[in-house]
Amino acid sequence: MAGGKGEERGGGGSGGDGGSGASDKAAGDASPASQGAAISPALQPEPRPAPQPVSQTLAQPGAVLFACTLNAVRSVMAAAMLRHLKGRQIYVESAGVRAGDPDPFVAVVMDEIGIDTSRHKPQTIEDLHDTSFDLVVSLSPEAHHQALELTRTMAVDVEYWPTYDASMAIEAAGSREQILDAYRQVRDQLLDTIAKRFAPDGSPAV
Repeated sequence: MAGGKGEERGGGGSGGDGGSGASDKAAGDASPASQGAAISPALQPEPRPAPQPVSQTLAQPGAVLFACTLNAVRSVMAAAMLRHLKGRQIYVESAGVRAGDPDPFVAVVMDEIGIDTSRHKPQTIEDLHDTSFDLVVSLSPEAHHQALELTRTMAVDVEYWPTYDASMAIEAAGSREQILDAYRQVRDQLLDTIAKRFAPDGSPAV
């Protein structure tokens, strides 16, 4: 992100098996001056630097806001996991376009990985007292629209991570275990993305 050149060199070697005499003769007939010109360092291609992984090229912010529609599921999970991952290295908040109700299924699946979100109270982006964030991560289309509005008055970066709303499983009238599985999938997807984005050095996630 230089095998082809190596293959070309290899191909030349295999071709030499049948015509090594001609090659030796050509080398013997060449003058010292022409031999020197053939190996001039100035004619050698410059090596290309190895590409860096994308995660290592992203700036590590000091303050992050996760935003979703109701601040009840997606942004709650994401904020709690980044706090757990980075501790005091990054200031983390979560908010929604609107304030929904606390979701008990979030508390259950987060408790499974040792993170307590039972005391979370949903809030809106407008409710935030401190909006001096370096990065806003939006997790739903509505939240992304509002995050982009923030850039009109704030010097803030915005990243859009489209994430499924696990509460839709409740409306689909699934069993309790089916609902929990939907929440676990969202939790695990967010955890994987957070680990890659904020811990590219391979630090343990949760």
